This record gives sequence, C-alpha cells and structure tokens, in this order.
Amino acid sequence: QVQLVESGGGLVQAGGSLRLSCAASGSIFRINAMGWYRQAPGKQRELVARITSGSDTDYAASVKGRFTISRDNAKNTVYLQMNSLKPEDTAVYYCNADVTSWSGSRNYWGQGTQVTVSS
Repeated sequence: QVQLVESGGGLVQAGGSLRLSCAASGSIFRINAMGWYRQAPGKQRELVARITSGSDTDYAASVKGRFTISRDNAKNTVYLQMNSLKPEDTAVYYCNADVTSWSGSRNYWGQGTQVTVSS
C-alpha cells in the first residue's frame, strides 16, 4: 500500500506565494510520473502540473510562468512552488503519482490540501 500526504496549503493574499509538498510512503519500488491537480467548487478536477521520472514537466496554460513543479526522488517527494497567486487559483490541490510496487503499478491520490487566495 502507498500513501501520498500533502502539506503546505493555506490562506494567502493575491500576489503571494505558497509551496506545496507531497510525500509518498509505503511499498514503493519506483515512482513514475507525479503531478498536481486542483478542484475548485463547482468545477471539475484539472491538471495543474506534471513531472516525469526524468523530470520533464508539463503545465496548465493558466499557471505556466507562475508555478514550478519539482521532485526529490531520494525523498519520494514532489513540490509545487506557486508564485503570483490569483484568486482564481483557489481550490483543493491534490497530489497524484504513478507508483510501481512489488505488487504492480497503479495510480494514487493524496487527500488534498486547501489553497485559498484572497483578493
């Protein structure tokens, strides 16, 4: 079993910054792609940023140039540095990871962390 635990959410004023972290633990052989998604009230969950095991990255157009995804493979952790935050970035942010364990490969989600940006 694999667990993803997010941290770093909170309340920030527009223009401010936050850094989210997501640590994976459990029966991990290898972590492949990792990513951050978000879901605002009344909206569908959407991809924010994704990073492959080779550190190739992909961003939603709405966050490109403001958010940076990175990972520390030694710590099984993925980060999301969020700068120049806007009220429309307010959402629950979820960590996602493709994990290979001794029992096979599957996709996991974290429990989510709230990010609120005030105007």
